[in-house]
Amino acid sequence: MFYGLIGHVRSAKRGPFDGNRLKLSKSVTGRAPGDGTAIRAGPDGGCCVAHGSMVHVFDWMLKEHPPLNLDYQRVNDIISACERLERGDSGMGLFSSYTGDLRYKFNVVHDNQIKSYTAGALCFSPDYKIFASCKGRSNEYGIGVWDQVTGKQIDFFYETPGWSLGEVDKLQWLNGTTSLLVATLFPRKDNCYISLLDFRQKSTVWSWFDFGAPLTVDEKRARDAIAMEDCNSVCVVNEYEDLGFIDLRISGRSVRWSSRSRLMKGKMPDEPCYPKLALHNGQFFSSINDSISMFCSPDWVLTSRLRRSYGGSICDFSIGGDRLFALHSEANVFDI
Repeated sequence: MFYGLIGHVRSAKRGPFDGNRLKLSKSVTGRAPGDGTAIRAGPDGGCCVAHGSMVHVFDWMLKEHPPLNLDYQRVNDIISACERLERGDSGMGLFSSYTGDLRYKFNVVHDNQIKSYTAGALCFSPDYKIFASCKGRSNEYGIGVWDQVTGKQIDFFYETPGWSLGEVDKLQWLNGTTSLLVATLFPRKDNCYISLLDFRQKSTVWSWFDFGAPLTVDEKRARDAIAMEDCNSVCVVNEYEDLGFIDLRISGRSVRWSSRSRLMKGKMPDEPCYPKLALHNGQFFSSINDSISMFCSPDWVLTSRLRRSYGGSICDFSIGGDRLFALHSEANVFDI
């Protein structure tokens, strides 16, 4: 660490990450009771796994650090970095990944008063800003912004009349357009809302929703969404792993569905998991049941698939540090 060689050691040990060459390296069985909530990869090749009120932290050697305990408060989301950022049912805090100690809590301040809130989805921006969806005590919704270094609140975007924010499922910072993608998806709401927010003007610059749109058998509600700035589009996925593409240059409700990615065959599992989407170095990933599929641009053609039946369906996955981590739903186990 002193000579800055850790990154070179990791690269020599694993090589660069390539979705077309996915292979199972190891499975780790945890000690936490119950099903996992979320898994997040760290930039150093480590990860953290949330189970109920507990978060288990692993370094790049997969050595477990002291766990984080939120005292029976459910963990809703986590971001893995040099420190570990958690959101829970009574706010948000920054914890040390080495000791598990709470460094500081992120407060929401309005009219010079600290407000009680429940934090939702999390994301970072390259300039060390932290974005989190927030739900107030009286069901007020908004997006809070904090400085990652100081922990101070620097901005807040309140839900405006005529625009339904609700309990956000996903946030994604778009560096090219300096805007924030905000997605509220089924089944949290009967209708799906996806928007781009401009914090400089406190305005919604693009939006899509499926309210009132007729649904066919093959076009179920969107279960996950991710923006692809290079393609000027937002990709959504339904439970059949049909990928749908929405043009970012036009606000509206039209979705161009593609069924070439459909991988569902045979009997559905007893407890199917909602599909999840991810982008990494120009490659596109989608999880469905117990498999992860990789697609290549510009037409997003399926090029490879990794399947792992042990542990049941994949409830969450994350990519970072030249590794992909997949968390299973039916057993306390994750794959690397």
